[in-house]
Amino acid sequence: MSPSVVPSDAPHAPPGNAARGRRRGLVWLVLCFLLILAGIAGDFLRYDLKSYAVLRRVLDKSASGPLLSYEFHTISERDFQMPTSGGAVRARLYWPAGVVHPPGVVTVHGIHRLGIDEPRLVAFARAVSSAGFAVLTPEMNALVDYHVDAASITTIGDAAIWMDGRLGGRPAIVTGVSFAGGLALLAARDPRYAPHIRALVLMGAYDDLARVSRYLATNQEELPGGGSVLSPAHDYGASVYVYAHLAEFFSAEDLPVAREALRYWLWEQPENAQALLGRLSPEGRATMEALCTRRIDLLRPRLLQAIQADHAELAALSPRGQVANLRVPIYILHGSDDNVIPPAESLWLAREIPRAQVRGVLITGAFAHVDPSKRASWYEELKLVSFLGGVLRAAAH
Repeated sequence: MSPSVVPSDAPHAPPGNAARGRRRGLVWLVLCFLLILAGIAGDFLRYDLKSYAVLRRVLDKSASGPLLSYEFHTISERDFQMPTSGGAVRARLYWPAGVVHPPGVVTVHGIHRLGIDEPRLVAFARAVSSAGFAVLTPEMNALVDYHVDAASITTIGDAAIWMDGRLGGRPAIVTGVSFAGGLALLAARDPRYAPHIRALVLMGAYDDLARVSRYLATNQEELPGGGSVLSPAHDYGASVYVYAHLAEFFSAEDLPVAREALRYWLWEQPENAQALLGRLSPEGRATMEALCTRRIDLLRPRLLQAIQADHAELAALSPRGQVANLRVPIYILHGSDDNVIPPAESLWLAREIPRAQVRGVLITGAFAHVDPSKRASWYEELKLVSFLGGVLRAAAH
Protein backbone atom coordinates (compact mmCIF):
# COMPACT_ATOMS: atom_id res chain seq x y z
CA MET A 1 0.00 0.00 0.00
CA SER A 2 1.53 3.31 -1.03
CA PRO A 3 1.80 6.08 1.54
CA SER A 4 -0.78 8.81 1.33
CA VAL A 5 0.29 12.36 0.40
CA VAL A 6 -1.38 15.36 2.02
CA PRO A 7 -1.76 18.08 -0.60
CA SER A 8 -0.57 21.61 0.25
CA ASP A 9 -2.83 24.62 -0.21
CA ALA A 10 0.19 26.81 -1.29
CA PRO A 11 1.35 26.69 -4.87
CA HIS A 12 4.88 25.41 -5.44
CA ALA A 13 7.40 28.12 -6.51
CA PRO A 14 9.61 27.21 -9.40
CA PRO A 15 13.22 26.48 -8.30
CA GLY A 16 14.55 29.53 -10.19
CA ASN A 17 12.25 31.94 -8.36
CA ALA A 18 13.30 30.59 -4.95
CA ALA A 19 16.98 31.07 -5.81
CA ARG A 20 16.36 34.62 -6.98
CA GLY A 21 14.46 35.36 -3.76
CA ARG A 22 17.35 34.12 -1.66
CA ARG A 23 19.76 36.26 -3.67
CA ARG A 24 17.57 39.34 -3.21
CA GLY A 25 17.41 38.69 0.52
CA LEU A 26 21.17 38.35 0.66
CA VAL A 27 21.65 41.59 -1.29
CA TRP A 28 19.34 43.48 1.07
CA LEU A 29 21.17 42.03 4.07
CA VAL A 30 24.53 43.14 2.67
CA LEU A 31 23.14 46.59 1.86
CA CYS A 32 21.77 46.97 5.38
CA PHE A 33 25.12 45.90 6.81
CA LEU A 34 26.96 48.40 4.59
CA LEU A 35 24.56 51.17 5.59
CA ILE A 36 25.19 50.40 9.28
CA LEU A 37 28.95 50.49 8.66
CA ALA A 38 28.59 53.75 6.76
CA GLY A 39 26.62 55.23 9.64
CA ILE A 40 29.25 54.17 12.15
CA ALA A 41 32.04 55.47 9.92
CA GLY A 42 30.16 58.73 9.42
CA ASP A 43 29.76 59.15 13.18
CA PHE A 44 33.46 58.54 13.74
CA LEU A 45 34.38 60.92 10.93
CA ARG A 46 32.08 63.61 12.28
CA TYR A 47 33.72 63.68 15.71
CA ASP A 48 37.23 63.30 14.33
CA LEU A 49 36.55 66.39 12.20
CA LYS A 50 35.32 68.20 15.31
CA SER A 51 38.46 67.05 17.13
CA TYR A 52 40.71 68.33 14.35
CA ALA A 53 38.93 71.70 14.40
CA VAL A 54 39.23 71.96 18.19
CA LEU A 55 42.96 71.24 18.19
CA ARG A 56 43.66 73.68 15.35
CA ARG A 57 41.73 76.44 17.12
CA VAL A 58 43.60 75.74 20.37
CA LEU A 59 46.92 76.16 18.56
CA ASP A 60 45.82 79.15 16.49
CA LYS A 61 42.64 81.04 17.32
CA SER A 62 42.76 82.78 13.93
CA ALA A 63 43.05 79.51 11.98
CA SER A 64 40.60 79.13 9.10
CA GLY A 65 39.72 76.67 6.35
CA PRO A 66 36.84 74.52 5.11
CA LEU A 67 37.40 71.78 7.69
CA LEU A 68 37.46 74.32 10.51
CA SER A 69 34.06 75.67 9.52
CA TYR A 70 32.45 72.22 9.81
CA GLU A 71 29.65 72.45 12.41
CA PHE A 72 31.17 75.67 13.73
CA HIS A 73 29.16 77.71 16.23
CA THR A 74 29.59 81.18 17.61
CA ILE A 75 29.64 81.12 21.40
CA SER A 76 28.54 83.24 24.33
CA GLU A 77 30.48 83.50 27.59
CA ARG A 78 29.09 84.26 31.03
CA ASP A 79 30.93 84.69 34.33
CA PHE A 80 28.97 83.92 37.48
CA GLN A 81 29.25 82.69 41.05
CA MET A 82 28.62 78.95 41.11
CA PRO A 83 27.15 77.62 44.37
CA THR A 84 29.02 74.76 46.04
CA SER A 85 28.81 73.12 49.45
CA GLY A 86 31.91 75.11 50.44
CA GLY A 87 30.52 78.45 49.29
CA ALA A 88 30.22 80.20 45.95
CA VAL A 89 33.17 80.03 43.53
CA ARG A 90 33.89 81.97 40.38
CA ALA A 91 33.02 80.12 37.17
CA ARG A 92 32.55 80.72 33.45
CA LEU A 93 30.04 79.09 31.11
CA TYR A 94 30.68 78.86 27.36
CA TRP A 95 27.53 78.17 25.33
CA PRO A 96 27.27 77.40 21.56
CA ALA A 97 24.71 79.49 19.70
CA GLY A 98 21.90 77.62 17.98
CA VAL A 99 22.33 74.37 19.93
CA VAL A 100 19.24 73.71 22.03
CA HIS A 101 20.51 70.76 24.07
CA PRO A 102 24.30 70.71 23.80
CA PRO A 103 26.35 68.00 25.47
CA GLY A 104 28.43 69.29 28.36
CA VAL A 105 32.08 69.44 29.36
CA VAL A 106 33.45 70.59 32.73
CA THR A 107 37.10 71.60 32.40
CA VAL A 108 39.13 72.06 35.59
CA HIS A 109 42.33 74.10 35.39
CA GLY A 110 45.65 73.13 36.91
CA ILE A 111 47.98 75.11 39.17
CA HIS A 112 48.10 78.64 37.79
CA ARG A 113 47.51 82.07 39.32
CA LEU A 114 45.15 83.08 36.48
CA GLY A 115 42.72 80.22 37.17
CA ILE A 116 39.88 80.23 34.64
CA ASP A 117 41.51 83.19 32.85
CA GLU A 118 44.63 81.17 31.96
CA PRO A 119 44.99 81.69 28.17
CA ARG A 120 45.45 78.03 27.23
CA LEU A 121 42.39 77.01 29.25
CA VAL A 122 40.31 79.78 27.66
CA ALA A 123 41.47 78.75 24.17
CA PHE A 124 40.56 75.12 24.85
CA ALA A 125 37.13 75.98 26.30
CA ARG A 126 36.29 78.26 23.38
CA ALA A 127 37.43 75.70 20.82
CA VAL A 128 35.37 72.90 22.36
CA SER A 129 32.30 75.11 22.74
CA SER A 130 32.55 76.30 19.13
CA ALA A 131 32.27 72.62 18.15
CA GLY A 132 28.79 72.51 19.73
CA PHE A 133 29.47 71.75 23.41
CA ALA A 134 28.55 73.67 26.54
CA VAL A 135 31.71 74.15 28.60
CA LEU A 136 31.93 75.04 32.30
CA THR A 137 35.22 76.15 33.86
CA PRO A 138 34.99 76.41 37.66
CA GLU A 139 37.81 78.17 39.51
CA MET A 140 39.78 76.19 42.08
CA ASN A 141 40.87 78.70 44.71
CA ALA A 142 43.59 76.49 46.15
CA LEU A 143 45.09 75.70 42.74
CA VAL A 144 45.15 79.43 41.96
CA ASP A 145 47.28 79.80 45.11
CA TYR A 146 49.54 76.86 44.14
CA HIS A 147 48.09 74.36 46.60
CA VAL A 148 46.57 70.90 46.10
CA ASP A 149 43.85 70.41 48.70
CA ALA A 150 40.79 68.30 49.52
CA ALA A 151 38.37 71.24 49.15
CA SER A 152 39.04 71.22 45.40
CA ILE A 153 37.69 67.65 45.19
CA THR A 154 34.35 68.87 46.52
CA THR A 155 34.33 71.84 44.16
CA ILE A 156 34.91 69.56 41.15
CA GLY A 157 32.09 67.24 42.23
CA ASP A 158 29.72 70.15 42.84
CA ALA A 159 30.59 71.58 39.41
CA ALA A 160 29.57 68.27 37.82
CA ILE A 161 26.27 68.36 39.70
CA TRP A 162 25.64 71.97 38.66
CA MET A 163 26.37 71.24 35.01
CA ASP A 164 24.16 68.15 35.04
CA GLY A 165 21.29 70.31 36.29
CA ARG A 166 22.00 73.07 33.78
CA LEU A 167 21.86 70.51 30.96
CA GLY A 168 18.53 69.13 32.17
CA GLY A 169 19.76 65.89 33.71
CA ARG A 170 22.50 65.08 31.25
CA PRO A 171 25.86 64.15 32.89
CA ALA A 172 28.89 65.95 31.48
CA ILE A 173 32.41 64.94 30.59
CA VAL A 174 34.83 66.21 33.25
CA THR A 175 38.34 67.12 32.11
CA GLY A 176 41.01 67.47 34.79
CA VAL A 177 44.15 69.31 33.70
CA SER A 178 47.52 68.61 35.36
CA PHE A 179 47.19 68.47 39.17
CA ALA A 180 43.42 68.85 38.85
CA GLY A 181 43.37 65.45 37.13
CA GLY A 182 44.18 63.48 40.27
CA LEU A 183 41.65 65.54 42.25
CA ALA A 184 38.98 64.96 39.58
CA LEU A 185 39.62 61.22 39.80
CA LEU A 186 39.03 61.34 43.55
CA ALA A 187 35.78 63.21 42.90
CA ALA A 188 34.68 60.64 40.31
CA ARG A 189 35.08 57.74 42.72
CA ASP A 190 32.75 59.47 45.22
CA PRO A 191 29.18 58.05 44.94
CA ARG A 192 27.76 61.56 45.46
CA TYR A 193 29.37 62.81 42.26
CA ALA A 194 29.85 59.77 40.01
CA PRO A 195 26.24 59.73 38.62
CA HIS A 196 26.76 63.27 37.32
CA ILE A 197 29.98 62.46 35.41
CA ARG A 198 29.57 60.84 31.98
CA ALA A 199 33.31 60.20 31.68
CA LEU A 200 36.56 61.64 33.01
CA VAL A 201 39.45 62.87 30.87
CA LEU A 202 42.83 63.10 32.60
CA MET A 203 45.31 65.43 30.91
CA GLY A 204 48.81 65.15 32.38
CA ALA A 205 47.45 63.86 35.70
CA TYR A 206 49.15 62.22 38.68
CA ASP A 207 48.55 58.95 40.51
CA ASP A 208 50.76 59.49 43.57
CA LEU A 209 51.64 63.00 44.79
CA ALA A 210 54.54 61.73 46.86
CA ARG A 211 56.07 59.96 43.86
CA VAL A 212 55.67 63.09 41.70
CA SER A 213 57.23 65.20 44.45
CA ARG A 214 60.22 62.85 44.65
CA TYR A 215 60.61 63.16 40.88
CA LEU A 216 60.66 66.96 41.15
CA ALA A 217 63.37 66.71 43.80
CA THR A 218 65.54 64.00 42.21
CA ASN A 219 64.86 63.98 38.43
CA GLN A 220 64.17 60.24 38.73
CA GLU A 221 60.96 59.04 37.06
CA GLU A 222 59.74 55.92 38.86
CA LEU A 223 58.32 53.29 36.49
CA PRO A 224 55.44 50.84 37.12
CA GLY A 225 57.58 47.88 36.08
CA GLY A 226 60.20 48.72 38.67
CA GLY A 227 63.26 50.93 38.63
CA SER A 228 63.49 54.50 37.41
CA VAL A 229 64.92 56.58 34.58
CA LEU A 230 66.71 59.92 34.62
CA SER A 231 64.32 62.61 33.36
CA PRO A 232 65.18 66.25 34.16
CA ALA A 233 62.28 67.89 36.00
CA HIS A 234 61.16 71.48 35.63
CA ASP A 235 62.31 73.54 38.63
CA TYR A 236 58.83 75.12 38.72
CA GLY A 237 57.45 71.96 40.31
CA ALA A 238 59.88 71.96 43.23
CA SER A 239 59.15 75.66 43.83
CA VAL A 240 55.42 74.87 43.94
CA TYR A 241 56.08 72.16 46.52
CA VAL A 242 58.11 74.53 48.69
CA TYR A 243 55.45 77.25 48.39
CA ALA A 244 52.76 74.82 49.56
CA HIS A 245 54.92 73.76 52.54
CA LEU A 246 56.70 77.01 53.42
CA ALA A 247 56.85 76.34 57.16
CA GLU A 248 59.09 73.33 56.50
CA PHE A 249 61.67 75.46 54.65
CA PHE A 250 61.57 78.89 56.33
CA SER A 251 61.53 80.18 59.89
CA ALA A 252 58.39 81.76 61.32
CA GLU A 253 60.03 85.19 61.05
CA ASP A 254 60.82 84.66 57.36
CA LEU A 255 57.44 83.21 56.37
CA PRO A 256 55.59 86.41 55.27
CA VAL A 257 58.46 87.67 53.10
CA ALA A 258 59.28 84.17 51.79
CA ARG A 259 55.65 83.67 50.74
CA GLU A 260 55.58 86.97 48.88
CA ALA A 261 58.98 86.45 47.21
CA LEU A 262 58.24 82.90 46.09
CA ARG A 263 54.81 83.92 44.83
CA TYR A 264 56.47 86.52 42.61
CA TRP A 265 58.91 83.88 41.39
CA LEU A 266 56.08 81.51 40.47
CA TRP A 267 54.29 84.39 38.77
CA GLU A 268 57.35 84.81 36.56
CA GLN A 269 58.22 88.18 38.08
CA PRO A 270 61.81 87.47 39.21
CA GLU A 271 62.72 91.14 39.63
CA ASN A 272 60.05 91.52 42.34
CA ALA A 273 61.25 88.35 44.06
CA GLN A 274 64.88 89.52 44.02
CA ALA A 275 63.90 92.83 45.61
CA LEU A 276 62.67 91.00 48.72
CA LEU A 277 65.69 88.76 49.34
CA GLY A 278 67.43 91.33 51.54
CA ARG A 279 64.59 91.15 54.04
CA LEU A 280 65.18 87.45 54.74
CA SER A 281 67.51 85.91 57.31
CA PRO A 282 70.78 84.51 55.91
CA GLU A 283 69.36 80.97 55.98
CA GLY A 284 66.07 82.04 54.42
CA ARG A 285 67.89 84.01 51.73
CA ALA A 286 70.06 81.01 50.87
CA THR A 287 66.96 78.85 50.44
CA MET A 288 65.21 81.46 48.28
CA GLU A 289 68.30 82.03 46.14
CA ALA A 290 68.58 78.29 45.50
CA LEU A 291 65.02 78.35 44.16
CA CYS A 292 65.47 81.53 42.13
CA THR A 293 68.71 80.30 40.55
CA ARG A 294 67.12 76.90 39.80
CA ARG A 295 69.59 75.04 42.02
CA ILE A 296 67.09 72.48 43.24
CA ASP A 297 69.98 70.09 43.96
CA LEU A 298 70.99 72.31 46.88
CA LEU A 299 67.58 71.72 48.49
CA ARG A 300 67.24 68.03 47.61
CA PRO A 301 67.88 66.57 51.12
CA ARG A 302 65.39 68.98 52.70
CA LEU A 303 62.83 68.32 49.97
CA LEU A 304 63.03 64.56 50.43
CA GLN A 305 62.79 64.96 54.21
CA ALA A 306 59.67 67.14 53.83
CA ILE A 307 58.07 64.70 51.37
CA GLN A 308 58.57 61.87 53.82
CA ALA A 309 57.12 63.96 56.67
CA ASP A 310 54.10 64.90 54.54
CA HIS A 311 53.41 61.30 53.48
CA ALA A 312 49.92 61.05 55.04
CA GLU A 313 48.76 64.37 53.53
CA LEU A 314 50.08 63.48 50.07
CA ALA A 315 48.52 60.00 50.20
CA ALA A 316 45.09 61.41 51.08
CA LEU A 317 45.21 63.59 47.96
CA SER A 318 46.37 60.79 45.66
CA PRO A 319 44.28 58.35 43.60
CA ARG A 320 46.77 55.61 44.44
CA GLY A 321 44.97 52.95 46.48
CA GLN A 322 41.64 54.84 46.43
CA VAL A 323 39.99 54.10 43.07
CA ALA A 324 39.42 50.35 43.07
CA ASN A 325 35.63 50.84 43.06
CA LEU A 326 35.59 53.52 40.35
CA ARG A 327 32.61 53.19 37.98
CA VAL A 328 33.23 56.13 35.62
CA PRO A 329 34.82 55.68 32.16
CA ILE A 330 38.33 57.17 32.02
CA TYR A 331 40.40 58.60 29.16
CA ILE A 332 44.10 59.18 29.90
CA LEU A 333 46.25 61.63 27.93
CA HIS A 334 49.85 62.56 28.74
CA GLY A 335 52.72 64.28 26.98
CA SER A 336 55.75 62.05 26.56
CA ASP A 337 58.05 64.99 27.40
CA ASP A 338 56.11 66.27 30.41
CA ASN A 339 58.68 67.47 32.96
CA VAL A 340 56.25 68.59 35.68
CA ILE A 341 54.15 65.44 36.11
CA PRO A 342 56.10 62.67 34.36
CA PRO A 343 54.26 60.43 31.84
CA ALA A 344 54.93 57.35 33.96
CA GLU A 345 52.16 58.66 36.25
CA SER A 346 49.63 57.90 33.53
CA LEU A 347 51.02 54.36 33.25
CA TRP A 348 50.54 54.00 36.99
CA LEU A 349 46.97 55.31 36.62
CA ALA A 350 46.21 52.81 33.85
CA ARG A 351 47.20 50.02 36.27
CA GLU A 352 45.39 51.58 39.23
CA ILE A 353 42.01 52.24 37.59
CA PRO A 354 39.73 49.19 37.05
CA ARG A 355 40.50 47.89 33.57
CA ALA A 356 36.86 47.96 32.45
CA GLN A 357 36.77 51.74 32.99
CA VAL A 358 39.90 52.62 31.00
CA ARG A 359 38.56 53.67 27.58
CA GLY A 360 41.74 55.12 26.13
CA VAL A 361 45.39 55.79 27.00
CA LEU A 362 47.59 58.03 24.86
CA ILE A 363 51.11 59.08 25.79
CA THR A 364 52.29 61.22 22.93
CA GLY A 365 54.79 63.75 21.70
CA ALA A 366 51.84 65.70 20.28
CA PHE A 367 51.04 66.87 23.78
CA ALA A 368 53.25 68.76 26.23
CA HIS A 369 52.37 69.24 29.90
CA VAL A 370 49.01 70.93 29.34
CA ASP A 371 48.71 71.85 25.68
CA PRO A 372 49.24 70.48 22.17
CA SER A 373 52.73 70.69 20.69
CA LYS A 374 53.37 72.52 17.42
CA ARG A 375 56.33 70.24 16.64
CA ALA A 376 54.52 66.89 16.60
CA SER A 377 54.74 64.51 13.66
CA TRP A 378 51.67 64.01 11.47
CA TYR A 379 51.23 60.49 12.89
CA GLU A 380 51.25 61.76 16.48
CA GLU A 381 48.78 64.48 15.51
CA LEU A 382 46.53 61.89 13.87
CA LYS A 383 46.48 59.78 17.03
CA LEU A 384 45.70 62.85 19.13
CA VAL A 385 42.84 63.78 16.79
CA SER A 386 41.45 60.24 17.07
CA PHE A 387 41.78 60.27 20.89
CA LEU A 388 39.98 63.59 21.28
CA GLY A 389 37.39 62.50 18.72
CA GLY A 390 36.57 59.53 20.97
CA VAL A 391 36.15 61.87 23.94
CA LEU A 392 33.82 64.23 22.03
CA ARG A 393 31.82 61.24 20.80
CA ALA A 394 31.44 60.00 24.39
CA ALA A 395 30.30 63.46 25.49
CA ALA A 396 27.60 63.61 22.82
CA HIS A 397 26.16 60.08 23.12
